[in-house]
Amino acid sequence: MATHFNFDINPARILFGVGQLNAVADEVRRLGKKRALILSTPFQRVDAERLAEQLGPLAAGVFDEATMHTPVTVTVKAMDVYDASGADCVVAYGGGSTIGLGKAIAYRNDAPQIVVATTYAGSEVTPILGQTENGIKTTVRDSKVLPEVVIYDPELTVGLPVAMSVTSGLNAMAHAVEGVYARDGNPVSSLMAVEGVRALRDALPVIVSQPTDLAARGDALYGAWLCGSVLGTVGMSLHHKLCHTLGGRFDLPHAETHAIVLPHSAEYNAQAAALTLEPLAKLFGGSIGAGLYDFARSLNAPLALKDLGLQETRLDEATDLAVKNPYWNPRPIERDAVRSLLQRAWEGSRPR
Repeated sequence: MATHFNFDINPARILFGVGQLNAVADEVRRLGKKRALILSTPFQRVDAERLAEQLGPLAAGVFDEATMHTPVTVTVKAMDVYDASGADCVVAYGGGSTIGLGKAIAYRNDAPQIVVATTYAGSEVTPILGQTENGIKTTVRDSKVLPEVVIYDPELTVGLPVAMSVTSGLNAMAHAVEGVYARDGNPVSSLMAVEGVRALRDALPVIVSQPTDLAARGDALYGAWLCGSVLGTVGMSLHHKLCHTLGGRFDLPHAETHAIVLPHSAEYNAQAAALTLEPLAKLFGGSIGAGLYDFARSLNAPLALKDLGLQETRLDEATDLAVKNPYWNPRPIERDAVRSLLQRAWEGSRPR
């Protein structure tokens, strides 16, 4: 029986389904705007330019320098382009890097945001901005950061490389795993977390074997939306602190880092949060840490931080940063235990 809890619903308009990319122009107008700056990574510039052509006079131009961990230096440059182009809103076309840049712009000038999600990041439905400056990644939670409109069109993810699909999906799962044991968790967010993880668990193996399966691509987007929505309503714990540390200080790739750390951070909290983790553990054979590891291995996901280029000699530095000003966590943050966690993640060892 549900007892006392709080649940804040983040206001956002979600457009889901094949062909929804065609709704971007109408959404710009619905927001009462006339000039949208389209954001992308260099890799997706061609797609962004195609969208600009589709928008015609509603497009203020394309800024294609979005990069992972949202460096403040890039945001400053994007702000200059935004002002010079006469833009009055942004359209972020892509995954977490591009979405992060759109959020960073909105945090500074309150620009309305439309996100066209092409990965399974999930960050498009959170009021959380993670940005990096001088090698330190910090997070901000602010209503200005939450995009007003999110478009999920499964067709846009069919071309997402399988390896990126897998790590992006595991990244989304991490949001939900932490969500079930969050200090401010609630029955509603927990239901969303379990359903989101289940959808991704079922969809990712199909995507690996049949990358163009549109139904599986849609199910993965659905799962990512739910997992991201969980992160948007509850606090973060040890897993996200570790990944923010590793990404901000050592410039490790975002999704791959989440994918590698997830089984180990989940195992760290397995006993302290056994009751709340039980529904998720059941999805992976009963053991949350080992189950997530075996699932990732079955998808040929990266398993070791050393394979991302992190030197073993930097693990002590990473540990010290991770335990400094820690996020709330169901199990106390113990330096030696965190150091052991990072060692296993570096080696790619299966959680015990």
